[in-house]
Amino acid sequence: MQDNTVFRVRTGALMLKLKTLLFAIVAYSFCVLTAGHLHAQNARGSLRGVVQDQRNARIASASLQFESVGSSVTRQATSNSQGEFRIDDLLPGEYHVTVTAPGFANAQANVSVAVSTVRDMTVTMRPSTVKETVNVEAQPSSVATQPIDLASAVHQTVVNEHDLQEFPLAARSFANIAYLTPGTEPVEPSDPTKARITAISTGGSSGLNNVLTVDGGDNSDDYIGGFLQNFSPDALQEFAFATSQQDADTGGATAGSVVITTRRGTNGWHGDFAIYDRQAALNARFPIENPAPNPKQPFSRQNYIGNIGGPIVKDKVWFFASLEYVHENASIAYSPASTTQFNSLAALAADGLITGIPSIAVPPNVPIPFRDHLSSVRFDWAQSAKSQWFIRASNDNYITHNALVQQATLPSTGLTTHNNYWNGVINNTYAFNSTWLGTFVFDVSTLHLTQERNSNLGFALAFPFSSTSQTISGFETYGDNQFATPITAFPQVRTQEKYQWRYDVTHSSGRHSEKFGVNFIHEPVLSGKLADTAEQLILYPNNPQYYQQNPSQFYYVPPADLCTPEPTLASGISCTNTPAGDGNFSQNVQRLALYAQDSWRATQHLTVNYGVRYQTTFGLFNANGVSQAANPSFPLLSTIGLPEEAPHDYRKQIAPRLGIAYTPGNNAKTVIRAGFGMFYNDLAQNGWVTAYTAVNGGADPAPPGIIAPGYKTPYAIHITGGVQHAFNQKWLMSADYTHETGMHGYRAYPYADFNLYKSDNRSDFNAMMLHLQGNINNRVSLIANYTLSRAKTWGCVLGELFDYVNGVCNVNQPFGPGDYGPSGEDVTSRFVLAGIYHVPGGFELSNLFQAESARPFTLTNPDTSLRININGVPETLDQFRGTPYIQFDLRVSRPIKFKERFTATPFIEFFNLFNRNNPGANYVTNIADINVPYNATTNNATVNNLNQLRVPGGALGDFFGPGTTVGIPFAAQIGGRFTF
Repeated sequence: MQDNTVFRVRTGALMLKLKTLLFAIVAYSFCVLTAGHLHAQNARGSLRGVVQDQRNARIASASLQFESVGSSVTRQATSNSQGEFRIDDLLPGEYHVTVTAPGFANAQANVSVAVSTVRDMTVTMRPSTVKETVNVEAQPSSVATQPIDLASAVHQTVVNEHDLQEFPLAARSFANIAYLTPGTEPVEPSDPTKARITAISTGGSSGLNNVLTVDGGDNSDDYIGGFLQNFSPDALQEFAFATSQQDADTGGATAGSVVITTRRGTNGWHGDFAIYDRQAALNARFPIENPAPNPKQPFSRQNYIGNIGGPIVKDKVWFFASLEYVHENASIAYSPASTTQFNSLAALAADGLITGIPSIAVPPNVPIPFRDHLSSVRFDWAQSAKSQWFIRASNDNYITHNALVQQATLPSTGLTTHNNYWNGVINNTYAFNSTWLGTFVFDVSTLHLTQERNSNLGFALAFPFSSTSQTISGFETYGDNQFATPITAFPQVRTQEKYQWRYDVTHSSGRHSEKFGVNFIHEPVLSGKLADTAEQLILYPNNPQYYQQNPSQFYYVPPADLCTPEPTLASGISCTNTPAGDGNFSQNVQRLALYAQDSWRATQHLTVNYGVRYQTTFGLFNANGVSQAANPSFPLLSTIGLPEEAPHDYRKQIAPRLGIAYTPGNNAKTVIRAGFGMFYNDLAQNGWVTAYTAVNGGADPAPPGIIAPGYKTPYAIHITGGVQHAFNQKWLMSADYTHETGMHGYRAYPYADFNLYKSDNRSDFNAMMLHLQGNINNRVSLIANYTLSRAKTWGCVLGELFDYVNGVCNVNQPFGPGDYGPSGEDVTSRFVLAGIYHVPGGFELSNLFQAESARPFTLTNPDTSLRININGVPETLDQFRGTPYIQFDLRVSRPIKFKERFTATPFIEFFNLFNRNNPGANYVTNIADINVPYNATTNNATVNNLNQLRVPGGALGDFFGPGTTVGIPFAAQIGGRFTF
């Protein structure tokens, strides 16, 4: 029997506060009355194509209906005079497509729509004398089975729900699977105030300049940068990770963007329940932080997950709910050497030599419990054939006790960290007709962080053994927490409250798909507090065991004496006093963006995407309600020849975007793409938070901070080009080149009396990315990526692109010799191989293999202000390299089906299967902590071999959360999942 329809499908591209909910409804009603219906961000997908007959003649005025499988929500489109059609803003998922035209038999197919992509389809219709119709099922979407993209210049990868459950995820974070995207790298989470929040590096940066949207709502952290709230992988439907060349509707990023859509209910009840269990008995010892013969650190972690969705009213109202609970008991097991020193310190206290401290407890180990609740609930409502709504509320609430305690520090140095995130979205999509569409998005997000010290003694005692290669987060042995400086540089309190209104209009007809939008963010609360109590830091040249044997040499200054000089200080004991101050900082910021773009199918083979974006901020430089002119140190600007002018919001953020996708020949198996774009991002405020606290009279122990006049918003220029070719339906390969030039990055100029923050830095990133994916007999799906890249910037002891404030060694020569070097995330070569394998016996294997060349680091002098000289030769920025990173993760599962609808899947996961020691770039960076000859006067180290200066440091992963660039030792995790 002859088919009457041929489809060739390809790819181109609860909880809110009552007042917030009421306000959103009122706001939406006002928009409807004044401007019609509105439109959301690109957290949706598109379909485009042509309708033709058997002789390839185009069919005009064909009617197309797209019905969402499982929810009965429908959309319509009509082919134009050239037989072309396009329909935008479809929620990701499966759609049943029906095509009708006079004189032709109906055509039907099921098609998958992916988030943030355009999928091409060609409909070949047969005469109506043939009565049959044929359904052509689309292949299930996966990161390893993505069809060729014919319409877009954006470099991106789409990861769906199936991938998130099939691949082994060491930290159960969607970031773990995002590393399958070409051009991404593992990176540590951004800072201890967000120890468990996802982080992904793109463009040679540490990921703080990426932007994240969830269901069209902004989820970016405007203090430190990067992602704000974490989501359970089980709550996600899919996400698209674009590493460069985004369209004009995307802003607030100089590098990549992540667009997430959450799971939703359907007409059929569905859900799953899972448990993951990891125990110390299944984990190998970590030789960096817990070497033998030290006691092995106790550890256990369980993840409990439950999801359920279904209809409240069939074909009308649906809901979906997700909950994940993390119960982790990590710990620090002290080495015998540390315990000996702690006992000696306790003996000094018992002898009355530490004023006001009669005793010090020395535990055998320190528990570091972590508890996390990740929840999300979503309701979808099909109001009519034209109007669909959804509302979602999500929460991430976690608490960590004894955070920052390390091998050579007692529990007094730790913190109790409590983070509470809320996010909610209200969305309405309204189809005026088959070509005009609008959607409204109202998003609200909040963060409240508190970090409460385990002790508030007002002093800290530091010894040589407490500042070692195994101690990176605790500066003293006993006393109030001191990270890097006498008062911790990280906030004790952080609060963020953000409201977003987004209004887009999309018009799709034939060869054009235009989009116009406005995005307004009101952030009335962007505030926090640095530690501001009076502190004393006393550094001893010898360890406690020495002073227990020589008690007359032990010298302690009680807090009231404020480090009054005493003759005994000549013995090498130093004392630093920090007076009390006001560590509060607060901003009230508004962000506005206007944009217009068009995807123009100029010919059958050429698609041109062009647009322009304008964005600006209001109140960025006002702190606690006043400008930087209120900074008591503001008059110091005149001493260096600068005018006494407060910085102002930059109003010239005009960002054009242009991209092309050209398909040579008629087989649509090859696409050549290229693009140009400018991307602005105000980035994080944490680098110059001292300037914000200074308007309160100054609270930082270091010189006060001043933001220089003449501020310009940092931006990056992206220039890209590449080719993608599908050998057949199973094998696809692409090669893409990316060049990014960064301008107006942040830098700190350390003058004698103050630090000046300017936006004058420059950076450069180049990468060649190769991608291969294939499927073998439907039993093996493979994906392989190779990236050859270089990232360079200007800095003194730290080289970062766009996300941290780099320093200047010489304020009179800010672009001096040796100051231009690799960024901290510069990875020359990176290779990723992942696959899903269906083997005999019903077993399924999946793996994630990562290998990359070593990342750079810089060696500094003891006070970390300058690079050192090595045998008389000045060190250059990030001259040293750490260790190549290699890790192989494997998952083994065996699905067991019951009555076609129920599936039980026991599994076991292995991380770092070959137990490779991966210190990454975590090497000792202070010359004072390395046992080599060093002359402080000449800042010169004398060595016979540079490897004498390469000493592996503490495991940064324990400080910021689950290790990524550091890696983890071998660990096994068992569990099971029940799906219905």
